[in-house]
This record gives sequence, structure tokens and C-alpha cells, in this order.
Amino acid sequence: QTQTTRSMNTLSEGTTKAANEGFTENMSINMHGLYVLSKDKTYLPHEVKIIDFYRFEGDSDPADDAILYLIETNDGIKGTLVDAYGTYADGKINKFITEVKQITKADSAEIK
Repeated sequence: QTQTTRSMNTLSEGTTKAANEGFTENMSINMHGLYVLSKDKTYLPHEVKIIDFYRFEGDSDPADDAILYLIETNDGIKGTLVDAYGTYADGKINKFITEVKQITKADSAEIK
């Protein structure tokens, strides 16, 4: 479920809106998992939830195509993770996000 119909056209608009909604931490992927710089803490896939994501398409350059993930950790830290998509996607980010989605699907199946 993408939210590209909202009134955001650029990645910077998306990150501003996310920050206004409380997703203020900058997140990245390191060799151990999802890293939150301000906390100097790394989270594993089972310790985070993807709350939402937005896809942005560059007008003229495919290198500008990006996905903005809104993520919340199991201890309440909210932040954003940005990835390119298509040819320019970061394999580490894609692998981590895929693992989070698989865990989320497994958890949903157990609830039913």
C-alpha cells in the first residue's frame, strides 16, 4: 500500500512531513541492522516496524527515484530510512526491509 497520492512531490517534502508526524531520527543500515545515529544503537529486523512508506519518482533522472520508509523501533524510536529504487537501490537496505516484511507477515498470520 503506497501513499503516493498524498500531496508530496519531493523527497524533502516527504521527510519534512514525516518529521512533523514524529519520525525525526535519521536511520541507516549497517552490517548489523538498522542504525539510529543519535542513539548509537542498532536494531535487528524483528525489533522494528515499517509504519508507512512513500515512493518518489525523479522527473528526469532515474537516480532521483527514492523510497522513504517511516519506521518505529520496539522501544518507541521513530525515524526515516531512505533508499533509491530500481537500478540504484541499496542491496543492504532492500535485504533488511524484506526481512522486516517477512517477520510482519509471519506475525500477522499467527494473530489470525
